[in-house]
Amino acid sequence: MYFLNINKPKGLTSFDVIAKLRHRLNIKQIGHAGTLDPLASGVLQIGVKKAAKLLDYLDSDKTYIADIKFGYTTSTYDDEGEKIFVAKPDFSKQDLVACLSTFVGDILQIPPKYSAIKINGQKLYSLARKNIEVEIPPRQVTINSIELLDFNFDFARIRVDCSKGTYIRSLAYDIGNKLECGAYLTDLKRTRAGIFRIENSNNLDDEFYTEINPLDVLNIEKYELNDNEYKRIVCGNFIKSGRTFKADKILLTKDNKLVSLANLSDNLIKPKKIFEED
Repeated sequence: MYFLNINKPKGLTSFDVIAKLRHRLNIKQIGHAGTLDPLASGVLQIGVKKAAKLLDYLDSDKTYIADIKFGYTTSTYDDEGEKIFVAKPDFSKQDLVACLSTFVGDILQIPPKYSAIKINGQKLYSLARKNIEVEIPPRQVTINSIELLDFNFDFARIRVDCSKGTYIRSLAYDIGNKLECGAYLTDLKRTRAGIFRIENSNNLDDEFYTEINPLDVLNIEKYELNDNEYKRIVCGNFIKSGRTFKADKILLTKDNKLVSLANLSDNLIKPKKIFEED
């Protein structure tokens, strides 16, 4: 089992990438973390074989490069939707920098109606395509930083460092709304997801992919099992430890190989997921 760092090309869905990898590697058990829209490109965290069960435990903060067009909004908050003129942009570079700073920190954000979030068991984009209006509750996300990289009257390029669950399309819409001229996303590239960075990624059509050991990228404390402990854990039994841990989950290893993701309760270590040899 292993992770892959794939640079998703623009025009493909995240599921398209998974389908191509399944065919290419002849492996069915493949998953991804952090869906990217077809408009977007960049880092996609992939779990292969039993590593797919560990995707939720990867560090999830992300960095994006986003291109924004001012003066219009669209139904999808990006270039694929119907464009609606709002107002001619009338602000300076300093005005824009000041506006961007107001979005840094913990903010409430309403996801786009064309998104995969579910309301009453139905995905928002399915409801939107049926012209069914529903109230979308705001969600708290964290914007760690926003940097203005380029600006020219009705165009801006920004770098955004943010938490999991942040919609850059919604951020672009909210920026345009605050500047009273409208805005939408024209291009998006994810350059980092956790410690997965675009400069270390593989293209989908590369001849070989770099296999990433889960132990090298999971930010979870590790505990090396002795022979007796290993036998108990792989049979699903708990073990005792006098060691103190900082969190309630740890990785159990044997000979530098991942054996289990385990829960801690008092001084008991109980296996949550067991990873036998593939």
